[in-house]
Amino acid sequence: MSKIFRIFLWGLFISFLGSLPLGTLNVAAMQIGIQESIKNALFFSAGSLLVEMVYVRLSLVGIDWVRKQVKLMKAMEWITLGIIVALAIGSFIAAANDGGDGKNVILQNNMHRFLLGALMSAINPVQIPFWFGWSTVLFTKKILEPSRMQYNFYIMGIGLGTLLGNAVFIFGGKWLVSTIKNSTQYINWVIGGIFTITALIQLWKIISHKNSVDRMEHIKDEDVEKLRL
Repeated sequence: MSKIFRIFLWGLFISFLGSLPLGTLNVAAMQIGIQESIKNALFFSAGSLLVEMVYVRLSLVGIDWVRKQVKLMKAMEWITLGIIVALAIGSFIAAANDGGDGKNVILQNNMHRFLLGALMSAINPVQIPFWFGWSTVLFTKKILEPSRMQYNFYIMGIGLGTLLGNAVFIFGGKWLVSTIKNSTQYINWVIGGIFTITALIQLWKIISHKNSVDRMEHIKDEDVEKLRL
């Protein structure tokens, strides 16, 4: 197996598994798939994964600049928290109104779902330290090498892995709706609960300084040097 193909598979594998835990983007993609269409949900996912790929590139070649933007990313974390709370409230309102079959009011906008996905992903800075950490591990294990070709295939694998992970939620949610009677109302309640739990976890991480942005402040200079081209 060539080194390029191997790092592509590693990127795909890590990204796919990292997309499976419940989170803001994959649950939002599922909700769009249920309330709108599979097409719109895939557009949303494409927008979010494109930004993630840009963030991965930054974590590989621009970490010095990124480390200087800690205050900005901490502010973005609070914005992200506000959006999660708004999505939770919107889901509860949708579950309570119109027989529970209503649409999340937060998603009732004319923004193209690709742009919405890109925007929601852009204000989620935890991706940068997450991927910097994994990239450092792969480099230490001599799986990832500091070359543009390897970086490009690594990032392509990450993009595909994120898309496949989101697809599990998109098609899984659609299947769930088709098999459970009055499922839209129940799923709106469940999604609202998921967003609420996610918001509480996010708030706890911010207050306790146990989030990825805070950890990024303690990145060692020697780890940064490892990933330089």
